[in-house]
Amino acid sequence: MSDPSIPLPDPGADPVPPPSAQPRNPLHGVTLQAMLTELVAHYGWVGLGERIPVRCFVLEPSVSSSLKFLRKTPWAREKVEGLFLFMLREIRRGTSR
Repeated sequence: MSDPSIPLPDPGADPVPPPSAQPRNPLHGVTLQAMLTELVAHYGWVGLGERIPVRCFVLEPSVSSSLKFLRKTPWAREKVEGLFLFMLREIRRGTSR
Protein backbone atom coordinates (compact mmCIF):
# COMPACT_ATOMS: atom_id res chain seq x y z
CA MET A 1 0.00 0.00 0.00
CA SER A 2 1.33 3.46 -0.88
CA ASP A 3 1.66 6.37 1.50
CA PRO A 4 -0.94 9.06 0.59
CA SER A 5 1.38 11.85 1.76
CA ILE A 6 3.91 11.03 -1.00
CA PRO A 7 2.72 12.36 -4.35
CA LEU A 8 2.92 9.94 -7.25
CA PRO A 9 4.35 11.11 -10.55
CA ASP A 10 1.78 12.06 -13.17
CA PRO A 11 1.99 9.39 -15.90
CA GLY A 12 1.06 11.99 -18.54
CA ALA A 13 3.68 14.53 -17.40
CA ASP A 14 6.66 15.31 -19.59
CA PRO A 15 9.79 13.97 -17.84
CA VAL A 16 12.03 16.53 -19.58
CA PRO A 17 11.92 20.06 -18.15
CA PRO A 18 10.78 22.74 -20.61
CA PRO A 19 13.48 24.78 -22.37
CA SER A 20 14.52 28.14 -20.99
CA ALA A 21 11.96 30.89 -21.41
CA GLN A 22 14.58 32.98 -23.24
CA PRO A 23 16.66 30.53 -25.27
CA ARG A 24 17.90 33.13 -27.79
CA ASN A 25 18.64 35.96 -25.35
CA PRO A 26 22.45 36.18 -24.99
CA LEU A 27 22.09 38.23 -21.79
CA HIS A 28 19.92 35.63 -20.05
CA GLY A 29 21.76 34.32 -17.01
CA VAL A 30 24.75 36.68 -17.40
CA THR A 31 25.33 38.84 -14.35
CA LEU A 32 26.30 42.48 -14.58
CA GLN A 33 29.59 41.64 -12.86
CA ALA A 34 30.37 38.95 -15.44
CA MET A 35 29.58 41.38 -18.28
CA LEU A 36 31.78 44.08 -16.80
CA THR A 37 34.64 41.68 -16.12
CA GLU A 38 34.57 40.38 -19.70
CA LEU A 39 34.39 43.90 -21.12
CA VAL A 40 37.39 44.99 -19.06
CA ALA A 41 39.31 41.89 -20.11
CA HIS A 42 38.49 42.56 -23.77
CA TYR A 43 38.81 46.37 -24.01
CA GLY A 44 40.63 47.34 -20.81
CA TRP A 45 39.49 50.23 -18.60
CA VAL A 46 40.80 52.82 -21.07
CA GLY A 47 38.96 51.26 -24.00
CA LEU A 48 35.81 50.88 -21.93
CA GLY A 49 36.03 54.54 -20.86
CA GLU A 50 36.42 55.59 -24.50
CA ARG A 51 33.36 53.61 -25.58
CA ILE A 52 31.19 54.54 -22.58
CA PRO A 53 32.49 57.82 -21.13
CA VAL A 54 31.38 57.67 -17.50
CA ARG A 55 33.53 58.63 -14.52
CA CYS A 56 33.53 55.17 -12.95
CA PHE A 57 35.35 53.84 -16.05
CA VAL A 58 37.72 56.79 -16.47
CA LEU A 59 38.76 58.00 -13.00
CA GLU A 60 40.18 55.35 -10.67
CA PRO A 61 38.12 52.52 -12.18
CA SER A 62 37.28 49.38 -10.25
CA VAL A 63 34.72 46.64 -10.70
CA SER A 64 33.04 47.34 -7.35
CA SER A 65 32.61 51.10 -7.88
CA SER A 66 31.41 50.53 -11.44
CA LEU A 67 28.86 47.94 -10.29
CA LYS A 68 27.49 50.36 -7.67
CA PHE A 69 27.06 53.04 -10.33
CA LEU A 70 25.58 50.72 -12.97
CA ARG A 71 23.04 49.24 -10.56
CA LYS A 72 21.75 52.74 -9.75
CA THR A 73 21.84 54.10 -13.33
CA PRO A 74 19.62 52.30 -15.85
CA TRP A 75 20.85 54.23 -18.92
CA ALA A 76 24.48 53.35 -18.18
CA ARG A 77 23.59 49.70 -17.59
CA GLU A 78 21.84 49.63 -20.98
CA LYS A 79 24.99 51.00 -22.62
CA VAL A 80 27.11 48.31 -20.92
CA GLU A 81 24.68 45.59 -22.04
CA GLY A 82 24.73 46.97 -25.59
CA LEU A 83 28.53 47.06 -25.67
CA PHE A 84 28.63 43.52 -24.27
CA LEU A 85 26.38 42.31 -27.09
CA PHE A 86 28.54 44.17 -29.62
CA MET A 87 31.66 42.54 -28.14
CA LEU A 88 30.07 39.09 -28.44
CA ARG A 89 29.28 39.77 -32.11
CA GLU A 90 32.86 40.98 -32.70
CA ILE A 91 34.26 37.85 -31.10
CA ARG A 92 31.91 35.62 -33.12
CA ARG A 93 33.01 37.32 -36.34
CA GLY A 94 36.66 37.33 -35.34
CA THR A 95 36.99 41.08 -35.85
CA SER A 96 38.12 42.28 -32.46
CA ARG A 97 39.14 45.95 -32.36
